[in-house]
Amino acid sequence: MAKRKSARPAPAAKTLYAAPALEKGFDIIELLAAAPDGLTSSEIAQRLGRSLSEIFRILVVMERRGWLRKDPDSDRYRVSYHVLEHAFRATPAQGLGMVAAPVMYELALKAQQSCHMAVISEANIVIVLQQESPAHSGFGVRLGAKCDILKSCSSHVLLAFSDATTREGLLAGVNPAPGELKKLRERLKTVAQRGHESKPSSRHVGVHDLSYPIFGFDGRVQAALTIPFLSVIDGTEKASLEQARKMLAAAAGQISRGLGWIPPRA
Repeated sequence: MAKRKSARPAPAAKTLYAAPALEKGFDIIELLAAAPDGLTSSEIAQRLGRSLSEIFRILVVMERRGWLRKDPDSDRYRVSYHVLEHAFRATPAQGLGMVAAPVMYELALKAQQSCHMAVISEANIVIVLQQESPAHSGFGVRLGAKCDILKSCSSHVLLAFSDATTREGLLAGVNPAPGELKKLRERLKTVAQRGHESKPSSRHVGVHDLSYPIFGFDGRVQAALTIPFLSVIDGTEKASLEQARKMLAAAAGQISRGLGWIPPRA
């Protein structure tokens, strides 16, 4: 009787390739991103759970290529602006920024309020552009900050105008309290119907958030343009909340048209 051949193991769904040096480099950048004061080579090795000899050459090469900067006095490494420059140029944020930056500057000037732009990045919503208020004081959001997917004004706009697959993918990564998700979905319907979001800040007293969607040439939402409207009581306010909302709507439309979006006919 012929010997029966043993069944071959099923191939893996995805082949995993190892690039140890590259992974160490990414580990170092991610670690230093959370250490604004920098870290020495010994501290980096300790926090990554690696020996100094494992990462020393990686640090030297990354410094030579301009990705890291070493303080000659403290020997602490920091991430250089080289990272920001290349990351910005390599993503759609560059084209978006070229169109949006001058419009956002004019918006901040007219409204005397800061404004910022958020986009969907993987499973997060991130601030990619920010224009500070030219007024004596203002409220701003840090560039690169992640938005609260459930509560932030920008997130509501991006969720409301995204396709169902994108929206559900973002919501799958959060853990809302009982009933909160149902309440959010009802809110998103309201945002989609009226075309924008307007609500008191979920984090700060005295700030009222306004946000409008930015659309691309394909009609898909690309970003959310937001004003965290800061009320003042000394009589120096240049624009009311409603006036700022209208300015924001016009700015969002201008940016969208600059990206090739054609407004639907009424």
